[in-house]
Amino acid sequence: MSVALRMALQREPDAALGTIATVVPAIAVAVVAAAAEAPARGLHLDGTWPFLLAGLLSPGAAQILVTLAIREAGASRVSMVFGTAPLVSVTIALAVLGEPVRAPLIAGAVLVVAGGVELARERERPGHLRRIGLVYAFAGAALFATRDNLVRHLVAGRTAVPPAVAAAAALIGGGTVVVVWARRWISRRWLPFVPAGIFFGGSYVSLFEAYYRGRVTVVAPLVAVESLVGIVLSIVFLRDSERVGKRLILGAALIVAGGALIGAFR
Repeated sequence: MSVALRMALQREPDAALGTIATVVPAIAVAVVAAAAEAPARGLHLDGTWPFLLAGLLSPGAAQILVTLAIREAGASRVSMVFGTAPLVSVTIALAVLGEPVRAPLIAGAVLVVAGGVELARERERPGHLRRIGLVYAFAGAALFATRDNLVRHLVAGRTAVPPAVAAAAALIGGGTVVVVWARRWISRRWLPFVPAGIFFGGSYVSLFEAYYRGRVTVVAPLVAVESLVGIVLSIVFLRDSERVGKRLILGAALIVAGGALIGAFR
């Protein structure tokens, strides 16, 4: 999603347009997934309102920050900052949800932090990069983490709402925030952002399926793989503009290693 969104923003740098044009296709993907699972799991629409409210945080406010971050700092570095979200998620899960503290979780968190330090030490940066983009990215990551714990808390309460329906509800709630902020209507200028929206919708449904099955301290660190995938795809599709160096790759590897460590000792 990050790389596809960056490619679209290079053609259409309007952040408001890009945000709404990403969220709307994502809603469509989630609605299709919800319809597909309805015969087996039902819909249970009366229980979706907590997920609508969770969506105000992410993808609502968070996706606005994500679009701004990618426009200002590029896909590879923003993807890496997103990888720090598990550190916030695990901290909240341990402090608020009472999930068990284990040495591998702490070691994994240290590796995630080390990856962030490598990003801060990077010297070979592209000319277009603005540090405010990294600030937007971290703020978005913090909202991701808060959303993750809220969703897990709702799921732990044994909600009857199926994962895809919950994901669709969160996207609709977030989409409402984006529409109010963006005030952009459908036009041909949306087209470059549709692939990013499709990827976003698929990832959101997958994330909710994961949280219906695993703790935050397990799922969130594994999501850190996004950092490495984002950098690899940036090398492939955005080689000329992203200037991915060894330090950035090392930082992403540390973040992914932290997630893998936590997953291996779950």
